[in-house]
Parts: sequence; C-alpha cells; structure tokens
Amino acid sequence: MNELDRAAAAIETGKLVVYPTETVYGLGADALDPAAVEAVFAAKRRERAKPISLAVASVAAASAVVRLSDRERQFADRFLPGPVTLLCERRESVPDVLVAGRDRVGLRVPDCEFALSLAERTGPITATSANVSGRPAASRVDELDAEIRERAAVVVDGGETPGSASTVVDVSEGRILRAGLEAGTIREWLDRAGHSRP
Repeated sequence: MNELDRAAAAIETGKLVVYPTETVYGLGADALDPAAVEAVFAAKRRERAKPISLAVASVAAASAVVRLSDRERQFADRFLPGPVTLLCERRESVPDVLVAGRDRVGLRVPDCEFALSLAERTGPITATSANVSGRPAASRVDELDAEIRERAAVVVDGGETPGSASTVVDVSEGRILRAGLEAGTIREWLDRAGHSRP
C-alpha cells in the first residue's frame, strides 16, 4: 500500500492525516464528518469559534459543497488550483462544526499533486495547517509538533514546502482577509473587478 492509499484509507475511516500542500503541511480529515472535524480541532487545540477550511480536487468538485456566485467562479477559474482560500456560501452537506455555525466556508483547491489526489480519492478534506494553534506552521515533517504526530494515523513526507500561508479572499466583498502567497496578483484582480476594499 503506497502513501496515497494509506492516507486515503485513514481519512475514509475517520482518522487524521498530515499531508503536503503548496503552502505548508496540512492536517487532513473527512471535512463532512463532524466527528473527524472535531478530532482536528482537538489535535490543534483550536478554538471551536474559529472555522476550518476544506479542500477539494477541482473547482468542478467544489459544487457539491459550496455555491459559487458568477464572480467567485471567475475568481476560482483564474486562481485555483493555487495557494488561495476562497470564502463562499456552504451547502447543507458542510457540517456546522467545520464553519463554527457560519454560512460561509473557506475553499481550497491546492496546487499540489498529492493533496489533489488525496481529495479526489476521499472527497472534501480539512485544509488547516498541521500545528497546534499558536505555534508555527510546519514546512517540513521534522517541524511537526509532537502532539500532531501522535494524533495523525499517517504522516506523508512530501519534502519541504514553501512555508507561506494561503491568501484568504472574500470576493463577494472584494476583500483580502489574510495576505499570503499571490496576494499582490489577487489584489490586482479585485481592483480590476471594481470591488476591491481595504
């Protein structure tokens, strides 16, 4: 059984997986399984009031979990896959615990072959950094917190990642909520779209 098989099998049975992305290492679980999402919060010691994003294998696959406006679809077609988290309206299949009861969820389509393959095999997975909240994110597996290693059924070593966070964007408001990779290019797109706000 290769690493992708092992990671997919773990997620499909409600377990946690550390996986590489084009930003930092992520902590993956079945994003539509409330118990698995709870396990992610517990492993990270993350406040339940702070939502967790989800990752899917393609923009097309996103339609099962989110509703994209025309502008959001244009944005997604331009920037995804990529180091971007797009806030959009969630569908009923997305559990309250993932989004802290909010109507919107952060959507990722990672520009990373392993992460995409994993999400293609399992369906939506959690897309949150594999670290205890408040500690630095890991760009190599040897930087992982011991607590995260202990909670993860599988740790996939994909080598060193860029180490920068994704840029979080609310296209409906024309706003960058967290500047990370490609933030400048995204700001230009929002400016051209005519709805950029500070």
